[in-house]
Amino acid sequence: MIVFPAIDVRAGRVVRLSQGDFDRETIYGHSPADVAESFVAAGAEWVHLVDLDAARGDGSNHAAISAVAARLNGRARLQVGGGVRSLDAAQKLAALGVARVVMGSAAVRTPELVDAVAGIVDVAVGLDHRNGEVAVDGWTAGSSLRLDDALRRYAAASAFVVTDISRDGMLSGPDLAGLVAAAGVTSLPIIASGGVGSLDDLRDLRDARVIAGVIVGRALYEGKFGLAEALSVVSR
Repeated sequence: MIVFPAIDVRAGRVVRLSQGDFDRETIYGHSPADVAESFVAAGAEWVHLVDLDAARGDGSNHAAISAVAARLNGRARLQVGGGVRSLDAAQKLAALGVARVVMGSAAVRTPELVDAVAGIVDVAVGLDHRNGEVAVDGWTAGSSLRLDDALRRYAAASAFVVTDISRDGMLSGPDLAGLVAAAGVTSLPIIASGGVGSLDDLRDLRDARVIAGVIVGRALYEGKFGLAEALSVVSR
């Protein structure tokens, strides 16, 4: 199981939002590249970055993404989500050195766009859900699409990032049963996102043996455990 340490970027700063609420922001640093460097030094193979400004449609953090990609070059791969709604957006990120993009709302609304983007750069489809209904527009609206149905789409994707919105940033533990059920619906890798707050959470995901990866953010920033500890746990 791969651990993806997360960097959420807003206005060039490293932040975390509770349940995606822009009014509940905590600032953890001012240099995403330095944070990425610390993750690689601890042994990360991937870094997961979310451009919150692009996700909200308030600009982008391409300068920060470029700096992170340059720092990781040849040492770890960069996965970026937030605002990937067009071929042009995907092309720009690929040109910056991004190895995989995460598409959410655009993938839900225009599934064929995933096929097109996958011809440029690897795509993970982000499925953020409340009680099994996939949400769009920064989690502000429901889509009427059920998670199980979405997992049967997107043959061109390389993975799914599954987020239980109610758990994101809450350190309350992942939705293990839901994630295992999701893995049973698709042959594509499932990357768990949201809720990890302890090494025991990582052990539970590891021991399920069907989860390909896990995104970890707030627990690292608040010192619940270190990245090296997390990598040691999932490698056992």
